[in-house]
Amino acid sequence: MSTGEPFVQVNNLSKFFNLGGDQILKAVNSISFSIKHGETVGVVGESGCGKSTAGRTIMRLYEPTEGTVSIGGKNIYQLKPNELKAFRRQTQMIFQDPYASLNPRMTVANIIGEALDIHNLVSSRAEREKRIAELLELVGLQSQHAARYPHEFSGGQRQRIGIARALAVDPAFIIADEPISALDVSIQAQVVNLLQQLQRQMGLTYLFIAHDLSMVKHISDRVAVMYLGKIVEITESGELYSNPLHPYTKALMSAIPIPDPQVEAERQRIVLQGDLPSPVNPPSGCKFHTRCPVATEKCKQEEPQLLEVRKGHFAACHYA
Repeated sequence: MSTGEPFVQVNNLSKFFNLGGDQILKAVNSISFSIKHGETVGVVGESGCGKSTAGRTIMRLYEPTEGTVSIGGKNIYQLKPNELKAFRRQTQMIFQDPYASLNPRMTVANIIGEALDIHNLVSSRAEREKRIAELLELVGLQSQHAARYPHEFSGGQRQRIGIARALAVDPAFIIADEPISALDVSIQAQVVNLLQQLQRQMGLTYLFIAHDLSMVKHISDRVAVMYLGKIVEITESGELYSNPLHPYTKALMSAIPIPDPQVEAERQRIVLQGDLPSPVNPPSGCKFHTRCPVATEKCKQEEPQLLEVRKGHFAACHYA
């Protein structure tokens, strides 16, 4: 569990893409949140809400349009080239697609060993082999798997290889970008349990991006809900699921099936009208007003700020 000061601090982070002409895609639009040491913050929302772009910008795979990200007290966008290598070792990413994120022409030993070589973490071939075997066993694979190629593994096993690659450099912070969405449901829980076990063992801090709300509840200490590039609600996981304040969050929650036929039959589903608006041409005022069941004239004109409605529970809604 988390302690003390924020380890990751994101302030007013934006990432816009110029699509040519005067079209600007506002993928991430001024988001702020923090993550403490050893904490998991989940980010949820529909496809296209900016979750993965936020993760990649925090990872410095994209340069931000504006805003700052501090990890361990350092602004990552002001790092010099020699400091950037240390940052790459401290912060790692687990990618969504275990089929596309592993090089099919490399053996598992070289996929995991590449990071060890780049950061000079091993001094001999024997030490390298020993470390690769340790990492494979850590993620539930066998050391003899090192000589095989990615196509010889199932999706769940490939994702474990991706996790081993991320752990090779002994990072403190891992961004998991929808790490289970490409996997079978039966395998998803295994991978999430593995991530939790590794967090306890190694004191890792996670940003866990997903659209499966029940899985996010299982792994996260706090959850941020994103809609059209904005964070519309953020609070502790239990509080969000038992007491959602934003109409969008309520609609997402109502879509989670309850494993009790009687309760499931009696409860009200909130079905959102219309499609997700384009982030190139977002609505005025509150971005959600075009689909919101309680929207008023005020919502069309004034954009609500993300405010603390209850202790530790923030929502961006005029009527939260």
